[in-house]
Amino acid sequence: MTDSRLRLAVLGSPIAHSKSPALHSAAYRVLGLPWTYEAVEVREDELGEFLAGLDDEWRGLSLTMPLKRDVIRHLTTVDDFGSITGAVNTVLVGGDALRGFNTDVSGAERMLAEAFPDPLDSALLLGSGATAGSLLVALSRRGVRRVTVWARSLERAAGVEAVAERVGVSIDVQPFGSELELPDVVVSTLPGTAELPMGLPRGLCSTVPLVDIAYAPQPTAAARSWRDEGGAIVNNGIGMLVYQALAQVRIFVGGDPEIELPDEGAVLAAMRGAAFGTA
Repeated sequence: MTDSRLRLAVLGSPIAHSKSPALHSAAYRVLGLPWTYEAVEVREDELGEFLAGLDDEWRGLSLTMPLKRDVIRHLTTVDDFGSITGAVNTVLVGGDALRGFNTDVSGAERMLAEAFPDPLDSALLLGSGATAGSLLVALSRRGVRRVTVWARSLERAAGVEAVAERVGVSIDVQPFGSELELPDVVVSTLPGTAELPMGLPRGLCSTVPLVDIAYAPQPTAAARSWRDEGGAIVNNGIGMLVYQALAQVRIFVGGDPEIELPDEGAVLAAMRGAAFGTA
């Protein structure tokens, strides 16, 4: 299997900005695998047809927005994190089976552990989409028990509320800019071009660190606003991007996100170089 020339791709819309082809290609070069990895523009209404057309040349898929939730109905199996979050970002193709995984949770957890070695208790989560659900699970695994979610649409926050119930986290969904008790950390899952609301609660930016999951453009609109208010940015999303991609490579190579790769240190270094444009 690993000696064959196999195809992989990241699917989503829009997809031109994705760093996934650079990260994965760097990993497979280090591993000596003649695999190809491309970015393919696929909308929600095109996903079923694309999956039905997969043949034995394909090894796996990465999924970004808006496909992480919709893909689940097409899958043979879904891992625990995918079931908890209702979102899958990785599909392992084999025979007649499509196995779904969520590596966003483990990638976010590893990033948070590096940024905050000590356990956290409370968080403010900006956004309520599929990625927000994965971040909520990762935060819970770092000790967070209380989360406030600022959502643009309170009705669309039902998904993240369900995730909180599954992992035993107390959640309070509020409109953007609502008053709140200052949390230990703010985590933004907003798109890179999304602006923060005016009139943020006093002391929020200057007192609480921001983890900004978006990695493009740099700086993001949220990061600019945060810095303008005297705030500190502790992560710009590259860490989570690399770690979730590393778990995907483990799945595509060995079928299991927990099994380390041969010479994984070199693989990780190459992926980091690709993420920062130094590879």
